[in-house]
Amino acid sequence: MCLGIPGEVIEFLPGQPDLAKVDVSGVRRVINVGLLADDVPEPGEWVLIHVGFALSKIDEDEAAAALELLEGIGQAYDDELAALAESRIE
Repeated sequence: MCLGIPGEVIEFLPGQPDLAKVDVSGVRRVINVGLLADDVPEPGEWVLIHVGFALSKIDEDEAAAALELLEGIGQAYDDELAALAESRIE
């Protein structure tokens, strides 16, 4: 099962404006934000992530609600976080 997971943008990689470091429930990874070229997120903003790509910006309330729902589904969310922890985009 693949899920869209909220992540908070921490910073952008120097010289790579399409790549941002995000925090997803304590896991920090680099994702591609190139799909959001028309509305680039700023550090501190939240995005919805799927397979290493930010699909949309979401507000903090939406992120909190989505995280609560995802944590409630248990193993599928844990599996997605484990996959995120093992992934690399550089």
